[in-house]
Amino acid sequence: MNFIRAMLAGAIALAVSGAALAQQPIVVKFSHVVADATPKGQGALKFKEVAEKLLPGKVQVQVFPNSQLFGDAKEMEAVLLGDVQFIAPSLSKFDRYTKKIQVFDLPFLFDDIAAVDRFQQSPAGKALLDSMKNRGLQGLAYWHNGMKELSTNKDKLTRPDDVKGLKFRIQASDVLEAQFRALGANPQKMAFAEVYQALQTGVVDGQENTWSNIYSQKFHEVQKTIAVTNHGVIDYMVVTNAKWWDGLPADVRKGLQQAMDEATAYSNKLANEINERDRKRIEEAGKAKIQPLSKDDVAAWRKAMEPVWKKFEGDIGKDLIEAALKSNQ
Repeated sequence: MNFIRAMLAGAIALAVSGAALAQQPIVVKFSHVVADATPKGQGALKFKEVAEKLLPGKVQVQVFPNSQLFGDAKEMEAVLLGDVQFIAPSLSKFDRYTKKIQVFDLPFLFDDIAAVDRFQQSPAGKALLDSMKNRGLQGLAYWHNGMKELSTNKDKLTRPDDVKGLKFRIQASDVLEAQFRALGANPQKMAFAEVYQALQTGVVDGQENTWSNIYSQKFHEVQKTIAVTNHGVIDYMVVTNAKWWDGLPADVRKGLQQAMDEATAYSNKLANEINERDRKRIEEAGKAKIQPLSKDDVAAWRKAMEPVWKKFEGDIGKDLIEAALKSNQ
């Protein structure tokens, strides 16, 4: 009798613990490399807020900013191994998974951030989110940083001739390397954290970045001129492990996608506002001259960079480049 009772008690305990385990929320780790105060940081926090509200008790989102878990070099591997569930790297970091993503690095492809938006929401842009699935990565959204401006430690920066022979810091990207080679400049691949000191000491003469990055990193304090080139875009793709994503219960996946859509709209609006604000702050600081460009100036830059388009057209695909160009209309 005691034996039967013990068996029954054990079975009940197992059932209770099994039910408790079944009710445990799915832990979703979102790792990124910037501060909470940035548009990306705020987007991640908004995603947590909305996801936990839409899926109470079903998911727990943990956000790890400032490379707390993984830095730039390790985060892609971490998501593929399942050590984290969400990351949001710069688009330039995906070219080893699909060459098509290099479309975003082509110089003077997009007229403004609204054109970037239109392309990202188009069928061709959305298809890129799925283009790395065979490599284990599922794209969920594009998040803005903003349009890039060019800066140097020289007084003159209106035409391509003004950068010949100068050294520019770039992200690790074949397209960006080719861009500066086409201008007769010398590209130097360098980690973002090292750029300020490199500009300050003259290791590099210039760089390309968004207004918000230039201001937050104080690049305007160690550069003489910032030309309003809007020659490229720095954006992110939020990605997850494709197998993990497909294996989620349908209601959880739907809720997470809805949370991601809300976080994307919030983050992108914030990115645009911060870029406008930080351009004004740089102007008010009066340390670097903001150099507007005429239509003729921009035409000269475009012409100088035409060889870059030709060089990468085969890898990216002419149809994809044309789809991006249509977003300017």
